[in-house]
Amino acid sequence: MAVTELWLVRHGESVANVAASRAELEGVDSIPIDIRDADVPLSDTGCEQAEALGSWWASSSASIDVCWVSPYRRARETLSIAQGEAAGDAPVVIDERLRDRELGILDLLTRTGVARLHPEEAERRRHLGKFYHRPPGGESWADVALRLRSFLRDELPNGHRGALIVAHDAVVMLLLYLLLPLDEAQLLDFAADHTVLNASVTHLVRGESGWDLVAFSDVAHLQVEGAPVTVHPGSPDVEPE
Repeated sequence: MAVTELWLVRHGESVANVAASRAELEGVDSIPIDIRDADVPLSDTGCEQAEALGSWWASSSASIDVCWVSPYRRARETLSIAQGEAAGDAPVVIDERLRDRELGILDLLTRTGVARLHPEEAERRRHLGKFYHRPPGGESWADVALRLRSFLRDELPNGHRGALIVAHDAVVMLLLYLLLPLDEAQLLDFAADHTVLNASVTHLVRGESGWDLVAFSDVAHLQVEGAPVTVHPGSPDVEPE
Protein backbone atom coordinates (compact mmCIF):
# COMPACT_ATOMS: atom_id res chain seq x y z
CA MET A 1 0.00 0.00 0.00
CA ALA A 2 1.39 3.40 -0.98
CA VAL A 3 0.71 6.82 0.49
CA THR A 4 -2.30 8.41 -1.18
CA GLU A 5 -2.78 11.48 1.05
CA LEU A 6 -0.19 13.93 2.38
CA TRP A 7 -0.38 16.84 4.81
CA LEU A 8 2.68 19.10 4.62
CA VAL A 9 3.22 21.35 7.64
CA ARG A 10 5.73 24.13 8.12
CA HIS A 11 7.01 24.42 11.69
CA GLY A 12 5.55 27.07 13.96
CA GLU A 13 7.20 30.45 14.33
CA SER A 14 10.76 30.11 15.65
CA VAL A 15 12.89 32.57 17.57
CA ALA A 16 15.09 32.82 14.48
CA ASN A 17 12.07 33.75 12.32
CA VAL A 18 11.40 36.65 14.68
CA ALA A 19 15.05 37.74 14.76
CA ALA A 20 15.39 37.50 10.96
CA SER A 21 12.29 39.59 10.27
CA ARG A 22 13.45 42.24 12.74
CA ALA A 23 16.95 42.33 11.22
CA GLU A 24 15.50 42.78 7.73
CA LEU A 25 13.33 45.67 8.90
CA GLU A 26 16.27 47.32 10.63
CA GLY A 27 18.50 46.90 7.56
CA VAL A 28 21.40 45.33 9.47
CA ASP A 29 23.88 42.92 7.93
CA SER A 30 23.31 39.85 10.06
CA ILE A 31 20.66 38.15 12.15
CA PRO A 32 21.61 38.44 15.83
CA ILE A 33 21.08 34.89 17.02
CA ASP A 34 23.77 32.65 18.49
CA ILE A 35 22.11 29.25 18.05
CA ARG A 36 22.98 26.52 15.58
CA ASP A 37 20.23 26.32 12.95
CA ALA A 38 19.39 22.74 13.89
CA ASP A 39 18.82 23.82 17.52
CA VAL A 40 16.58 26.86 17.00
CA PRO A 41 13.44 26.48 19.17
CA LEU A 42 9.90 27.70 18.67
CA SER A 43 8.91 31.11 19.95
CA ASP A 44 6.00 31.42 22.39
CA THR A 45 3.83 32.22 19.38
CA GLY A 46 5.15 29.13 17.60
CA CYS A 47 4.14 26.96 20.55
CA GLU A 48 0.65 28.49 20.44
CA GLN A 49 0.46 27.75 16.71
CA ALA A 50 1.52 24.15 17.30
CA GLU A 51 -1.25 23.75 19.87
CA ALA A 52 -3.75 25.04 17.30
CA LEU A 53 -2.36 22.54 14.81
CA GLY A 54 -3.06 19.83 17.37
CA SER A 55 -6.66 21.01 17.69
CA TRP A 56 -7.01 20.77 13.90
CA TRP A 57 -5.57 17.25 13.98
CA ALA A 58 -7.89 16.12 16.77
CA SER A 59 -11.02 17.53 15.14
CA SER A 60 -10.31 16.80 11.48
CA SER A 61 -11.07 13.69 9.49
CA ALA A 62 -7.42 13.36 8.50
CA SER A 63 -6.34 9.74 8.72
CA ILE A 64 -2.65 10.05 9.59
CA ASP A 65 -0.82 6.73 9.78
CA VAL A 66 2.74 8.03 10.06
CA CYS A 67 4.52 11.32 10.80
CA TRP A 68 7.80 12.22 9.13
CA VAL A 69 9.68 15.16 10.60
CA SER A 70 12.83 17.18 10.04
CA PRO A 71 15.49 16.62 12.70
CA TYR A 72 15.62 20.35 13.40
CA ARG A 73 14.32 21.31 16.83
CA ARG A 74 11.64 23.76 15.64
CA ALA A 75 10.03 21.06 13.49
CA ARG A 76 10.24 18.35 16.16
CA GLU A 77 8.75 20.70 18.77
CA THR A 78 5.88 21.58 16.42
CA LEU A 79 5.04 17.92 15.88
CA SER A 80 5.45 16.98 19.55
CA ILE A 81 3.10 19.72 20.74
CA ALA A 82 0.56 19.06 17.99
CA GLN A 83 0.57 15.31 18.48
CA GLY A 84 0.19 15.73 22.22
CA GLU A 85 -2.76 18.08 21.78
CA ALA A 86 -4.31 15.66 19.30
CA ALA A 87 -3.51 12.58 21.41
CA GLY A 88 -2.20 11.17 18.15
CA ASP A 89 -0.45 7.81 18.21
CA ALA A 90 0.93 7.72 14.67
CA PRO A 91 4.59 6.65 14.68
CA VAL A 92 7.13 9.44 14.26
CA VAL A 93 10.13 9.05 11.96
CA ILE A 94 12.90 11.67 11.98
CA ASP A 95 14.57 11.97 8.58
CA GLU A 96 17.55 14.26 7.95
CA ARG A 97 16.53 14.60 4.28
CA LEU A 98 13.68 16.83 5.48
CA ARG A 99 16.03 19.38 7.08
CA ASP A 100 15.99 23.03 6.04
CA ARG A 101 18.05 24.30 3.14
CA GLU A 102 21.66 25.03 4.10
CA LEU A 103 22.94 28.50 3.14
CA GLY A 104 26.69 28.07 3.69
CA ILE A 105 28.56 31.38 3.81
CA LEU A 106 25.29 33.31 3.55
CA ASP A 107 23.85 31.79 6.73
CA LEU A 108 22.48 34.42 9.14
CA LEU A 109 22.96 37.25 6.64
CA THR A 110 20.14 39.60 5.67
CA ARG A 111 19.61 40.81 2.11
CA THR A 112 21.56 43.93 3.07
CA GLY A 113 24.38 41.80 4.46
CA VAL A 114 24.58 39.60 1.36
CA ALA A 115 24.69 42.63 -0.94
CA ARG A 116 27.39 44.34 1.14
CA LEU A 117 29.56 41.40 2.20
CA HIS A 118 29.14 39.01 -0.74
CA PRO A 119 28.15 41.03 -3.81
CA GLU A 120 29.67 38.36 -6.04
CA GLU A 121 27.14 35.84 -4.70
CA ALA A 122 24.26 38.22 -5.32
CA GLU A 123 25.50 38.53 -8.90
CA ARG A 124 25.86 34.72 -9.28
CA ARG A 125 22.32 34.32 -7.97
CA ARG A 126 21.00 36.82 -10.51
CA HIS A 127 22.80 34.92 -13.28
CA LEU A 128 21.93 31.36 -12.21
CA GLY A 129 18.48 31.98 -10.73
CA LYS A 130 17.06 30.92 -7.38
CA PHE A 131 16.66 27.26 -8.30
CA TYR A 132 20.28 26.54 -9.27
CA HIS A 133 22.27 29.05 -7.20
CA ARG A 134 24.32 27.22 -4.58
CA PRO A 135 26.06 29.45 -2.01
CA PRO A 136 29.56 28.23 -1.15
CA GLY A 137 29.17 25.61 1.55
CA GLY A 138 25.40 25.53 1.08
CA GLU A 139 22.66 24.09 -1.10
CA SER A 140 20.65 25.17 -4.10
CA TRP A 141 16.95 24.39 -4.36
CA ALA A 142 17.97 21.70 -6.87
CA ASP A 143 20.19 20.13 -4.20
CA VAL A 144 17.30 20.04 -1.72
CA ALA A 145 15.04 18.54 -4.41
CA LEU A 146 17.59 15.77 -4.95
CA ARG A 147 17.49 14.63 -1.32
CA LEU A 148 13.70 14.92 -1.29
CA ARG A 149 13.52 12.64 -4.36
CA SER A 150 15.42 10.08 -2.32
CA PHE A 151 13.01 10.51 0.60
CA LEU A 152 9.91 10.11 -1.58
CA ARG A 153 11.32 7.09 -3.38
CA ASP A 154 12.05 5.36 -0.07
CA GLU A 155 9.00 6.31 1.96
CA LEU A 156 5.89 6.80 -0.20
CA PRO A 157 5.53 3.11 -1.17
CA ASN A 158 5.77 1.88 2.42
CA GLY A 159 2.42 0.74 3.76
CA HIS A 160 0.75 3.98 4.84
CA ARG A 161 -2.26 5.69 3.31
CA GLY A 162 -2.09 9.06 5.06
CA ALA A 163 1.10 10.81 6.15
CA LEU A 164 2.01 14.06 7.86
CA ILE A 165 5.33 15.77 7.10
CA VAL A 166 6.53 18.54 9.42
CA ALA A 167 9.46 20.46 7.97
CA HIS A 168 10.36 23.85 6.48
CA ASP A 169 9.04 26.26 3.88
CA ALA A 170 11.61 25.30 1.21
CA VAL A 171 10.86 21.62 1.80
CA VAL A 172 7.12 22.20 1.34
CA MET A 173 7.70 24.16 -1.87
CA LEU A 174 10.05 21.55 -3.31
CA LEU A 175 7.77 18.66 -2.42
CA LEU A 176 5.10 20.41 -4.50
CA TYR A 177 7.68 20.79 -7.30
CA LEU A 178 8.31 17.04 -7.24
CA LEU A 179 4.80 15.72 -6.67
CA LEU A 180 2.54 17.89 -8.83
CA PRO A 181 4.99 18.04 -10.73
CA LEU A 182 6.18 21.53 -11.71
CA ASP A 183 9.07 22.69 -13.84
CA GLU A 184 11.57 25.33 -12.75
CA ALA A 185 9.61 28.27 -14.17
CA GLN A 186 6.30 27.07 -12.72
CA LEU A 187 7.85 26.58 -9.30
CA LEU A 188 9.43 30.02 -9.22
CA ASP A 189 6.22 31.69 -10.40
CA PHE A 190 4.26 29.85 -7.69
CA ALA A 191 6.82 30.68 -4.98
CA ALA A 192 6.83 34.35 -5.98
CA ASP A 193 3.09 34.59 -5.30
CA HIS A 194 2.73 32.18 -2.37
CA THR A 195 4.27 31.99 1.10
CA VAL A 196 4.31 28.88 3.28
CA LEU A 197 3.03 30.31 6.57
CA ASN A 198 4.13 29.07 9.97
CA ALA A 199 2.16 26.02 11.17
CA SER A 200 0.18 26.00 7.92
CA VAL A 201 -1.18 22.83 6.34
CA THR A 202 -0.75 22.00 2.66
CA HIS A 203 -2.87 19.05 1.55
CA LEU A 204 -2.28 16.74 -1.41
CA VAL A 205 -4.23 13.71 -2.60
CA ARG A 206 -3.06 11.15 -5.14
CA GLY A 207 -5.54 10.21 -7.83
CA GLU A 208 -5.33 8.04 -10.93
CA SER A 209 -3.41 10.67 -12.87
CA GLY A 210 -1.06 11.80 -10.10
CA TRP A 211 -1.06 14.18 -7.15
CA ASP A 212 -3.57 17.02 -6.80
CA LEU A 213 -3.13 20.09 -4.58
CA VAL A 214 -6.25 20.35 -2.40
CA ALA A 215 -5.14 23.20 -0.12
CA PHE A 216 -2.02 25.32 0.13
CA SER A 217 -0.71 26.93 3.34
CA ASP A 218 -4.07 26.70 5.08
CA VAL A 219 -4.14 28.49 8.44
CA ALA A 220 -7.87 28.28 9.20
CA HIS A 221 -7.03 26.24 12.32
CA LEU A 222 -4.92 29.11 13.66
CA GLN A 223 -7.75 31.56 13.11
CA VAL A 224 -10.29 29.25 14.76
CA GLU A 225 -8.09 28.79 17.83
CA GLY A 226 -7.10 32.46 18.00
CA ALA A 227 -3.41 31.76 17.37
CA PRO A 228 -1.45 34.45 15.51
CA VAL A 229 -0.86 34.00 11.78
CA THR A 230 2.77 34.89 11.11
CA VAL A 231 4.35 35.65 7.77
CA HIS A 232 8.08 34.91 7.84
CA PRO A 233 9.39 34.20 4.33
CA GLY A 234 12.24 31.76 3.99
CA SER A 235 15.89 32.68 4.40
CA PRO A 236 16.66 35.74 2.23
CA ASP A 237 19.84 34.46 0.62
CA VAL A 238 19.90 37.36 -1.83
CA GLU A 239 17.96 40.42 -2.82
CA PRO A 240 14.43 39.64 -4.03
CA GLU A 241 13.76 39.34 -7.72
